[in-house]
Amino acid sequence: MKKMFRLLSLLLISSLAFLLPGCIKDKVTTTLVAYEPVYKTKAEVLQSIRGNAATPLRQTGKIALYGNYIFINEVNKGVHIIDNSNPAAPVNTGFINIPGNIDIAIRNNMLYADMYTDMLTIDIASMSNVTVRKINYNIFPERMYTGDFVADTSRYIVDWVRHEATEEREIKQVRDNIGIGVWMEGDALSQSGTFNNSPTAANSGTKSNSIGGSMARFTLVNNYLYTVGRSYLSAFDVANAADPALQSVTPLGWDIETVYPLNNKLFIGSRTGMFIYSIENPTNPSPLGSFSHACFDDPVIANENYAFVTLKATTGVSNCWGMSPQQSQMDIIDINNLNNPVLIKTYNMEEPMGLSLAGDNLFVCDGKGGLKIFNAADVNNLRLLRTINDIQPFDVITYDNRALVVAKEGFVQYDCSNINNIRKLSTITVEK
Repeated sequence: MKKMFRLLSLLLISSLAFLLPGCIKDKVTTTLVAYEPVYKTKAEVLQSIRGNAATPLRQTGKIALYGNYIFINEVNKGVHIIDNSNPAAPVNTGFINIPGNIDIAIRNNMLYADMYTDMLTIDIASMSNVTVRKINYNIFPERMYTGDFVADTSRYIVDWVRHEATEEREIKQVRDNIGIGVWMEGDALSQSGTFNNSPTAANSGTKSNSIGGSMARFTLVNNYLYTVGRSYLSAFDVANAADPALQSVTPLGWDIETVYPLNNKLFIGSRTGMFIYSIENPTNPSPLGSFSHACFDDPVIANENYAFVTLKATTGVSNCWGMSPQQSQMDIIDINNLNNPVLIKTYNMEEPMGLSLAGDNLFVCDGKGGLKIFNAADVNNLRLLRTINDIQPFDVITYDNRALVVAKEGFVQYDCSNINNIRKLSTITVEK
């Protein structure tokens, strides 16, 4: 157990000291939090992937709209199935157990879902009796975790057990300035994952493909599935939906987060910028232009003329090489010249994450700042129409005069047929 604490630990310092010039001794209480993996054999896990009875939502993640159904990921647990035939009274109808799942997309009754390093194709034609049709192995190698921890790749991790230990020790610091000192040490347990498309997106024109949110790493364009890992874009031919065939893997850089399709182009969000790729040749995406920004969490959507990028500033411990941006914001970028995107306007935000366009109306999930709806006809002068501040939204899909929102509080739907009188239709609440 000592080794587990050393290898997988997040050291939280609970005492702060005012530091004076010279050598100072202090006693510091530290708490080590370690997570021990719980394994099952691959055969056991695959046998457990079936149509289970509905379970309560306990944490909302990625969202996908497919016909009259809503699929909501519960991070690292699986996928909730919501019958949304009546948006005023959606029904939580089932749950598919998929350990290590973060992203989802659906085509022709085939659910594509990551399971740690692998990608599953799951037949959901009968949602009460789903079956795994194919496994594409090692599509997301970064999900192997980092640091000194090495997972047993012959089995799947299905859960983590939390352990804590507290100790007090004396430290000596030499400082030349006066201030408040905080010391941190140890390796944090690292898993790839982050906490796409509005009705105008490229995949919305066919009934066979799902529509995702702007935070998605999976997106469908016609007969192709595109996925992004931490540093790669993978293209799959899914003309035969049950048999996704990997066509190419394109290096993108580092800290890739989201992908959004529009008019045979992919807009890819990373922590340090936006990349635009052509998919005129769908099996071989090629770079067009890019736009760089400071180190933020970063989804992106676009219309014919502009890209909208939300930039959530990191707080506490930064994930970007020690950089810590000062202000969360939304950037609007002119993309009329795809080879040379140009920033034209920045708007301050509180905790911006997912966003969606419905004509001239822009929906922005601003976390603690609520769901904000803007008229974006003039991008140089966005006009705030309304803020819905009783939720902390994470992502949103606008479709058929409705806004489908995943939030800290659960899954919420709004009637937006009158943009000046948006009405809540229904809520499925997260249970603690």
